[in-house]
Amino acid sequence: MRRSMQRKIILDIINNSNEHLDAYGLYYAAREKLSRISLGTIYRNLKSLVDTGEIDVIYDGTDKLRYDKREDHQHFLCTKCHKIIDIYDLDFKKPTNYKDNKVVSYKIVLEGLCENCQKEE
Repeated sequence: MRRSMQRKIILDIINNSNEHLDAYGLYYAAREKLSRISLGTIYRNLKSLVDTGEIDVIYDGTDKLRYDKREDHQHFLCTKCHKIIDIYDLDFKKPTNYKDNKVVSYKIVLEGLCENCQKEE
């Protein structure tokens, strides 16, 4: 896919965000930079960016998909409020092979209750 201005804006928002935005969050953020961008353009570019491996998609436990930059980290998902927390210090040996299969990527999602939800219980 060609490198359009819309695609660059969407990728920049994802790569420079500490949040895990859904399509609507990305739409509102992109409109601040390009007021005429459509939600359809957001969805088409997100699909392309995921398909080409430039960004990651995260399932947040609801019907929303969230998007994240491609970097070496894992996630914690709160099963109550659906908050997603980046994990950079998980003590885990990165697999390179599984039996006779070469591992090229992997995802680990820890699930449980975040600090705030634990306080509410």
